[in-house]
Amino acid sequence: MGSRRRGRACVRIALALALGAPGSARGEMSPEVAQALERMRQELEALRATVAAQQETIGRLEAERARRADAPAAPSPSPAEALDRALAESEPPPPAPAAPPAARGPSLAARPLGGTGAALRLIDLSFIDLFAVGSSTADDEEIETLQGGAHDPRRRGFTLQQGELSLAGAVDPYFVGEAHAVYTDELVELEEAFFTTTALPWGLQVKGGHFLTEFGRLNPLHAHAWSWIDQPIVNTRLLGGDGARNPGMRLGWLLPTPWFSEAYLGAQTARGETMVSFLGDAGEPATVGGRPATDRRVRALEDLLWLARWEHAFDVTDTLSTKAGVSGLFGPNPTGADAETRVYGADVVWKWRPRTNFRGWPFVVWETEAMKRDFEAAPVVDAAGILVRDGTTLRDWGLYTQVLWGFRHPWAAGVRYEHATGSGASVGGRDADPLRDDRTRVAPLLVWQPTEFSRLRLQYNFDDADHLARDAHSVWFGFEVLHGSHAAHRY
Repeated sequence: MGSRRRGRACVRIALALALGAPGSARGEMSPEVAQALERMRQELEALRATVAAQQETIGRLEAERARRADAPAAPSPSPAEALDRALAESEPPPPAPAAPPAARGPSLAARPLGGTGAALRLIDLSFIDLFAVGSSTADDEEIETLQGGAHDPRRRGFTLQQGELSLAGAVDPYFVGEAHAVYTDELVELEEAFFTTTALPWGLQVKGGHFLTEFGRLNPLHAHAWSWIDQPIVNTRLLGGDGARNPGMRLGWLLPTPWFSEAYLGAQTARGETMVSFLGDAGEPATVGGRPATDRRVRALEDLLWLARWEHAFDVTDTLSTKAGVSGLFGPNPTGADAETRVYGADVVWKWRPRTNFRGWPFVVWETEAMKRDFEAAPVVDAAGILVRDGTTLRDWGLYTQVLWGFRHPWAAGVRYEHATGSGASVGGRDADPLRDDRTRVAPLLVWQPTEFSRLRLQYNFDDADHLARDAHSVWFGFEVLHGSHAAHRY
């Protein structure tokens, strides 16, 4: 700054002399030159004072640095403390101006979170197609009794198992949300739409909306997350072909343990076509075992479906991990005013993957899940008050166990074994009831999965079912494609 001022003063003197100011030739100084010299002197004095002040400041800083060098070093703040201090000292930027009316509307772009100035992408959007084609020694009517899952291949030839449109993402700093709409050959429905909290204390989490009941391992998963093409027999019988799901609320608690441990307590509506072991569809005249259904309504909390689940996960070694859980469902059934159903389950999964792998290959996944249902069937009385059928408890149980070996990228092979049985007579006999007879299935599987966006599966089913006159042999080929970004599924 001082050098620029001296330069300007010298220029003014030179101009004055160059213009031939009066008296310059006689050795006399003109008034203009005198004023310029005076201004230059004043600027030099100001520059001298500024330099002196800066030298004094530098001296103080040097003395302070020397003093601190002799003093003991203070402990450095932890990363969390530094982050807290930075956030406390920062000033949030002013909110962005509102968009003009013509520019407003739904958008997938980031938007600021309330009052923080931070931005977050709100939606992951995806569409998943599942197709199957195949044939069986059973005819189409028999296939429908063998393949009871709503997303199973249920006829010879081609089947659209489902087309699923999914939206998932953050709502704000306190909630995330998901919505999944499904199209099949028979219907279009909203399979799930729920929110989950993200900021509750003490390891708590609340989930609310319309969602799949978090019973066992397979029921909370969508069909495209299954390893096999079709749903296990025991899931179809006890939880329904479309899986147990309904509106409700669920509280989760992440326990303060050295390993992952979480407990769930939930309540959902017990009526609907997805609640086959409980109040079921009000339009159906019969329920489990062909027992007649009454129009039972919700009167108190015990008329809701209640879930209890406790699960754990931990690493056994650096290449082997496991997760195990126990579940219980408790709720009313429509055979009488006080009739109840109880469903119990236990599940475990083991996963092995070497530390050195290529895109997750090789791997081995072994899963087992067992379930049992106690269905209290109330006595059947006719209009005249005469006892037609005694009350009893219909018991059904079963399991599946499956192992999948990813032996070389992108190939995997596996086999699943299933068995389901029960006790207590169905109307017409349990052996003739396709949802309660003795069943055994063995299903080898071959998978080709080049990326996370596509998968081809070839599956053979051997079915031994008491309600059929002969064993059934079926072959199914499934093709799956994913468009977009889909939220990750549970372990």
